[in-house]
Amino acid sequence: MLTGNALIVGFVVSLILLFVLIIKFKWDAFISLLIIALGLGLVTSIPAKEVPGIMAGGFGSTLTGVGILIGLGIIFGQFLASSGAISKIASGMLHAFGVKKSPYAMAATSITVSIPVFFDAAFIILHKLIQNLSIKTKISLSTFVTILAIGLITAHSLIIPTPGPLVVADQTGSDIGIFFLYGLLVAIPAVLVGGVIYGKFIGKKITNEGRLDASEVVDLEEVKDPNRKEISTGLSFGMLALPIVLILSNTVVGLLFKENPDHIVNTFFSTIGDKNVALLISVIVAMFVLKPYIQEDSKTIFADAFNQSGMVILITGAGGAFGKVVQETGIGDLIINLMQGLSMPALLLAFLFAQILRASLGSATVALVTTSAIMGPMAVELGVSPVLLGLAICAGGIGLSLPNDSGFWVVSKFGRLSMTETLKVWSIGGFASGVTALVAVYILSMFTGILPGL
Repeated sequence: MLTGNALIVGFVVSLILLFVLIIKFKWDAFISLLIIALGLGLVTSIPAKEVPGIMAGGFGSTLTGVGILIGLGIIFGQFLASSGAISKIASGMLHAFGVKKSPYAMAATSITVSIPVFFDAAFIILHKLIQNLSIKTKISLSTFVTILAIGLITAHSLIIPTPGPLVVADQTGSDIGIFFLYGLLVAIPAVLVGGVIYGKFIGKKITNEGRLDASEVVDLEEVKDPNRKEISTGLSFGMLALPIVLILSNTVVGLLFKENPDHIVNTFFSTIGDKNVALLISVIVAMFVLKPYIQEDSKTIFADAFNQSGMVILITGAGGAFGKVVQETGIGDLIINLMQGLSMPALLLAFLFAQILRASLGSATVALVTTSAIMGPMAVELGVSPVLLGLAICAGGIGLSLPNDSGFWVVSKFGRLSMTETLKVWSIGGFASGVTALVAVYILSMFTGILPGL
């Protein structure tokens, strides 16, 4: 049985085997995580008969915190996309900023849209819009691709209620509303640096020559579907804001009634502002309010959402199972001791751990779930704020996406980029965003004990 430093070696080998199963043999992440969790448990000092129970416990406890939320979040995003609200939000941002400042409008749009909609879906929905913008403004398409892609993946990795940050907040024991606010705060400079600034730079290197033909691009704002009622910009933003407002109401009212938590007002808002209830309310409202703007039957929308959420939930649970086995082996304490010996700050360790998993496995969600399951419960031992530790983990999940990531090929195909160009635009841009996010987390750490929740 592995003990001491051999345990760390065994853990590293288990990660390598996980990468091999997913990347080399193309096994599904769900099966791979369960197999590696079982194997690691059996070669450690954990009694063999207890390993399956530990795995099941980790799977269940992880989904207890975020399982319902993941399903509801995906359903809500599907309703927004099907009603045309996502496209309307993008158009509204462009009108607000103006064509000359369209890069900043696209940055704001990408952050906003990625909150309820998954990266792949959001990029595909908006890719025609950035092609139109490139032709209208004569700004390189690669600039807009960078801004849109980096904005989407940054928000996807940092801002609740997307699955990754939700799991991280849950595993670190962070308040959902507080984590959302600081996640948004960290995401803004990350998108500006990795998206806008780097996007403008790379746009000078990768021009539109031979890439876009004005005749094949249709102005989305001029297309009107006579069979579908057009949703208003105000309603689109209002629906997007609904779950966020409900969740934040719980946090704000909780602070106001901190001395009297049993007050009826606090009880009311803590109920409707609960993360699961807030999204359930939002889904119910969307079903009725958005119905006139949706052509598909609601059953179709639910079916599409269930297809998306099923695997996400399974992978999230499997990541929790693997993390629980790692916790039970005592590897966490060994890593802390090793880190202290190397004098590596906890926030940097969390970032690097998530970054390595992100690059190796090709999934931001798997990287965040696995890292937070291992390091999240150790926040107190590490002597850092749970919120800051969680944000550092999320920052590590942003960049260094390689060809083993499906998002890499979505950006390449719909952004009209070669593989080499995609590495320059998507991979390097994401890395710049992630590092910037980490710097922002370190800046926030200077105000620990001063700012609420830190």
